[in-house]
Amino acid sequence: MQVTDIRVRKVNSVGKMKAVVSVTFDGCFVVHDIKVIEGKERLFIAMPSRKTAEGEFKDVAHPISSELRDELQSLILAKYEEALLETPTEEA
Repeated sequence: MQVTDIRVRKVNSVGKMKAVVSVTFDGCFVVHDIKVIEGKERLFIAMPSRKTAEGEFKDVAHPISSELRDELQSLILAKYEEALLETPTEEA
């Protein structure tokens, strides 16, 4: 499965969330609402999640292997860095 498109929507917020991303695979399957988060030491991605009745957040879509997660994170963060140079930030 190949990543065929990554769309970054930057957010202008005081918080740690820096962008919301949509990733298309093989031109036929898309995952929306992947978040770019500013951590203590680096940026990372958070997969789309839903709050359970118990108040916990559970991913609704996520990579099974750590290799795919690392690859996806690298691609998304590279695209985010490109987007920082290209366009002004949108209001959240």
